Amino acid sequence: MKSGIQTENIVAAYGEKVIIEDLSISIPMGQVTTIIGPNGCGKSTFLKTLGRILGIKKGCIYLDGEEIHKLPTKELAKKMAILPQTPQAPDGLTVEELVAYGRFPYQKGLGRLTKEDKEIVAWAIDATGLNGLEDRATSDLSGGQRQRVWIAMALAQETEIILLDEPTTYLDMAYQLEVLELLEELNKKHGCTILMVLHDLNLASKFADHMIAFREGRVMKAGTPFEVMNKEILKEVFEIDANIINDPDSGRPICISYKLLNRLKKAVKKGA
Repeated sequence: MKSGIQTENIVAAYGEKVIIEDLSISIPMGQVTTIIGPNGCGKSTFLKTLGRILGIKKGCIYLDGEEIHKLPTKELAKKMAILPQTPQAPDGLTVEELVAYGRFPYQKGLGRLTKEDKEIVAWAIDATGLNGLEDRATSDLSGGQRQRVWIAMALAQETEIILLDEPTTYLDMAYQLEVLELLEELNKKHGCTILMVLHDLNLASKFADHMIAFREGRVMKAGTPFEVMNKEILKEVFEIDANIINDPDSGRPICISYKLLNRLKKAVKKGA
């Protein structure tokens, strides 16, 4: 029986515009996987297909051996949580109220929170370091704190898998590290499988067990940070000539500088 997330020859499109074509890949369970690639290459589209926000034209997506498009919505929500790039909460909603939304897949009847629901909400708030903020309006929080609330909501769903589309967007450097270190902790302490799209190559390498490099709707390379974050792969994916060294703190590969290749030449030629 297949375990975890696997795609087989999936095709995804917006209208007639095909973004992902014939993609087959497995996402390792119990690890942190980061997806990198240029703008418009299909990273977010891929995440949306896994989270069933976007349908697929062809192929199959399996979660623990079951086709996700055949699973009832509530059953899928018990297995997988997805946080979009810019999630929106209703005005005035408190931290505790938003986190409690994560219990929706388990509610029956009038949808009132049970004792168990409340205990899980409290645990999710504690796990994400939000104690003392339960009654604060989410709109009054800092960017990093708001991201923690959304992650707490995903935790309250009691899912094994959390998908995140650029969770560090619009955050400064300190808040970026805060959010990524939290996700790393959830992976290490609670065994959550984390799959996220990141624009910052160095952060993607620093926090990943596994990396996937996309270009034009195709996977160019998947593997460890050392297999993906190298001069040849970055040249193929981003059309850059990158200088890569090992970070003295983490030992992971990082890009310290780069030069444009074909894109610059094309722009000069077009303007001539």
